[in-house]
This record gives sequence, C-alpha cells and structure tokens, in this order.
Amino acid sequence: MVGSAVAVILLSTLLIGQVGRGLVSARTRAALVTAQSGIVKVEDEISPAPISQGQAPSVESRLQTIAKELSDAGQVGNQYRILLVRADGSGTTYATAGTRPADVPIELQRQLDRSGLAYSYVHGTTDRLVVGGVIDTTLGDFRLYQFFPLSSEQSTLSLVRRTTAIVGGLLVLLLPLIVYLVLRQVVRPVREAARTAERLALGDLEERMHVRGEDELAQLATTFNSMAVALQKQIRQLEDLSRVQRRFVADVTHELRTPITTVRMAADVLHEARTDFPLAAARSAELLQNELGRFERLLSELLEISRYDAGDAQVDTEPTELVALTRRVVDAVRPLAERKGSELVVHGRAPVVAEIDHVRIERVVRNLVVNAIEHGEGQPVEIRVAADDRCVAVTVRDAGVGLRPGEDQLVFTRFWRGDPSRARSTGGTGLGLAIAREDARAHGGALEAWGAPGQGAVFRLTLPLRSGEELLGSALPLGPERTRA
Repeated sequence: MVGSAVAVILLSTLLIGQVGRGLVSARTRAALVTAQSGIVKVEDEISPAPISQGQAPSVESRLQTIAKELSDAGQVGNQYRILLVRADGSGTTYATAGTRPADVPIELQRQLDRSGLAYSYVHGTTDRLVVGGVIDTTLGDFRLYQFFPLSSEQSTLSLVRRTTAIVGGLLVLLLPLIVYLVLRQVVRPVREAARTAERLALGDLEERMHVRGEDELAQLATTFNSMAVALQKQIRQLEDLSRVQRRFVADVTHELRTPITTVRMAADVLHEARTDFPLAAARSAELLQNELGRFERLLSELLEISRYDAGDAQVDTEPTELVALTRRVVDAVRPLAERKGSELVVHGRAPVVAEIDHVRIERVVRNLVVNAIEHGEGQPVEIRVAADDRCVAVTVRDAGVGLRPGEDQLVFTRFWRGDPSRARSTGGTGLGLAIAREDARAHGGALEAWGAPGQGAVFRLTLPLRSGEELLGSALPLGPERTRA
C-alpha cells in the first residue's frame, strides 16, 4: 500500500503538472493573439489623427475612448484589463478601473525596451498574465499593457487536483481488496500446493490437490496430482521391495543359526584336536575356527539390524555408571590395542550415571574403540566421558588416516568401508557403526563423526541422562582441537 500510495502521488503530481502547464500555455498563446489585436487597433485609431496643438484635448479624449473600448471588449468575458501608457516620460496613463502602472512588473518593462512584444506572470491572490506591447504612432510612442487573469485556469487546475486526489485515494483504499482477490485467485492455490507437498513429505501419500476450472492453476493441480500418484506408486514399490529384502535377510539369518551352531560344534572339536593333525590340516582347523567366528558375528549383526528394520528392538534401561562401563570395554580390547601398538587413554571422573541399556551402549563403545584402534595407525586413542545436567557424552578420538569430506555420514551406511582393500585382521562387516547409530537413536541420543585427512577422526555418542528426555546439545565438543582440551 505504501508503494502504491507513492506511485499514485508521483503520477498525480506529473498529471497535475502537465495539465497546469498545458492550461497556462494555451492561455498565453490566446493572450498574445489578443494583445497583438489590441496593438493593431490602437495604431489604427491613433495614427490617422492630425497632429496640432489645438486638437490635444481631442486626442486625449480619443486615447481614453480607445482604452475604454479595449477594456469593454475584455470585460465581456472578464478576460483582461487595459493600461495604456505614454512612453515619452510624461507618465500619462489611460487605464481601466483597478489597474495601476505599479502593477506592471519591472522585468516586463525591461523586456519591452529590447523587443516590441513581451509577457510576464504575476503571482498573488489571483495569478495574472501581463502582456505588453510597444506602439509607434504619429502622436508618439505608447506602451499597451493587458492584464489577463488566470482564475479560470486556477479553477480548472483545482478541479483536476481534487479529482486526482479522490481517484488516487480510492485506488489506494481499493488496493487491499485487489490484493485479496489476487491472493484468492493465485496465491491460495499455490499455498494449497505447498501444504499438499508437505503432507506428502510427511508420508500422507493419499493427499491430492483440488482441481478447479481449466486455467493454468488447474493444469498445475492436475500435473501435481499426477506426480503424486507416480511417487506413491514408486514409493510403495520400493517399500514392498525393502520389506521383502528385510524379511529375506531376517529369515535367512534365523535359518542359518541352527546349521552354523552344528558347524561350530564340529569346528570346536577339530580345533581342540588340531595338535594331532598334520601341519596343513591343523592350519585349516584354525582358519575354520576364525572364519566361523566372523560368520557368526555377521549373522548376529544382520539379525540385530533386521530387528531395528522391523521395529522389534527392545531397550531395557537402568541406571548405569558410564566411566566404569568404558573402562571395562577398554580392558577387554586392550590386547588388540597392544597388537596394533596403540595406547588407550581414558579421561573421565566417576560417577557418570545415566538410564541406559548397558548391553547396547557397551556394544556401541566397544565398536567405537575397536574402530579407532584399527584405523589409528598405532597412534594413541583417547576416550573421554563427561556429563552435564541433561546428557552424558562419550568421545573416541584417533590420530589415524582420518575421514575425507562427506565420509562423516557415509561411515554410518550399512556395509560401507573407507578402505575396502584394508586388511581386516579383526573382522569387520560394515554393519557395526550402522547398528551403533541405531542403538543411540533407540535411547533418544545421537552418534556423530568428524574427521579430516591426516588429522584422525572423532566419534561422539550423546545420550540423555534420563530415559525419554529430549536431547539438547552435548556434554563434549566434536572436533580435534577442542577434544584435546
């Protein structure tokens, strides 16, 4: 509305200015024509008069008569007044009522000294146009001034101003109605499309737009609905495929546990008796034992991830001291760290108690510490435990190869490995970090990663102190420099 009001004011000012200039210009042209006619009339009336001293009174009378005739012609339409002045310095004037020599602008008198016809505007209570002309006769030089009032033009301009103000005001006042109509006809369907898209994004695949009419917005609604139908079809196909895949993984994992148990029993017997076997057979028994362990872990992780996919994962929380839990994990994996040449350093002051499922969180911490040892390049691994009044956090930092840009999210993708060619002496299925993130989410927490090439990597587990509380922030920073502090 402010912008429209400014536009209306500018256009109104331009319009009034143009109309005013046009009125004044037309009045000036008409006044010049009238003034020239008056000059011709005075010359015609005075020039033939005989010049003699005895006829002076008659001349004066004739000049007064001419002035009155000119004035009477102008008074018919209240068009102008007359002032006839001798130019011989005597100051003799022949004028109509209400006109004085002092009313003539000095600038106009100067212009007449240079030219035979000139005009000037006089501003006052009523604006006037004064046109002056030089008359050269046998009786001497005269100057004829004609005063043309501009009251008619001022009245017309005032009417234009009032009309423009009224029309402009109405336009500004009608603007809200115009905006409302635009919103109703254009913006509302667009907003409806936005709301429909939001509902689709939230999973309401049955949501559709209402099609009204046959205009461009109706075509937009029709196209949008067609897109929604295609998306719904594709999403349902993907859901069905994903459901089949999850069911297949869960069924295969469950069915393989029984034969694997039998194979494990036989492998244990062979492994215990390997000292009685030839060297090649003994080595085969050891390999069989190790690979069966890796296979069992893979089946266990596949079964766990299938529980999360099916929504059957159960979290049994109880108050647990996190520093003690972390130290148990460190003691359990210390032999692996010694083989890799990594020193495990735990920073944390007991007690740090939170309501957690200690089995799942211990698995998460073990996974993070083992992952740091494997990728730490023999450098020390730092584990920190801290808490505030709302949450508890555990960070595991290594000084190994680090993560490339974008890998801080890829590390939690199932079966993803940063270096597929890396020798996996401790196993590794690519599911550990994915399960760890699911365990953290099941507690209402978060598992995050940070890393840079050559600067190592940091994994941060954040959990609410009390089960069911919303997680806000973390008790430890994520990043290499701040983590060292």
